[in-house]
Amino acid sequence: MHASVLASLLAEVIQHVKELKRQTSEMAEESPLPTEDDELTVDSICDEDGKFIVRASLCCDDRPDLLPDLTSALKTLKLRTLKAEITTVGGRVKNVLVITEEHNGTGYDDQQQLAAAIEDALKAVVEQRAEHDLSSSGGTKRQRTTSLLSAVEHSSI
Repeated sequence: MHASVLASLLAEVIQHVKELKRQTSEMAEESPLPTEDDELTVDSICDEDGKFIVRASLCCDDRPDLLPDLTSALKTLKLRTLKAEITTVGGRVKNVLVITEEHNGTGYDDQQQLAAAIEDALKAVVEQRAEHDLSSSGGTKRQRTTSLLSAVEHSSI
């Protein structure tokens, strides 16, 4: 009987730890602060007008060419930014972008295909960090804490 009580208690503890991990993950997703690990999530929906909307969140090392690289990636896919939230802390950056198709479309018929293309393009931007790190002069990165919230309505990034 003692072993079954311990097993039951252990099962409860494991379940509680799993629930805490789930809650922590949810809080981290909602946090505007960058994490220590590179992350990329792309979620897509159709709004009430049937317009394809994508929420992309990426976290990586900050670098001078990051925003131009993001802009180029989105323009290449014929996307425009509806909203951008950018937070940098200690050399890390978190970008949360709400994007949609340009008025004349993207050329993708399938929304899942477009979401995959967006994810691939943003992943390539995040992975360019390694190339930038190798080619940098080895200077010390300045510590920064900046928060920028910008909403861009009806214009291309």
